[in-house]
Amino acid sequence: MKQYLLSVVEPSTGEPPSDEVMARIVAQVEELDRAVKQAGVWVFSGGLHPPGSATTLRPKGDDVLTSDGPYAEGKEHLGGFMVLQCADLDEALEWGRRAVAATMLPIEVRPFR
Repeated sequence: MKQYLLSVVEPSTGEPPSDEVMARIVAQVEELDRAVKQAGVWVFSGGLHPPGSATTLRPKGDDVLTSDGPYAEGKEHLGGFMVLQCADLDEALEWGRRAVAATMLPIEVRPFR
């Protein structure tokens, strides 16, 4: 069985969902979390703080430079992820479809090497 990364792609701009919509999304994501665990495919998952909370490290000769903020500015950013162990890409994509329905956001599905 291969492992797949399901990345939640959040918009970097715009208004956040209303409290009512966010409560529905949280409930749907909690249900998805229960489902992947019940199915035995869950390996690890987590949500991330906004990109502004990041610290980026870059090589500079023999040194490593640190800077506040994300590596790159963009219209979208990684908001969270799930690592699932699935029989094949089709199964991972099905979980991705369920993640889209739960989060109401784009989900990128990628296999690990």
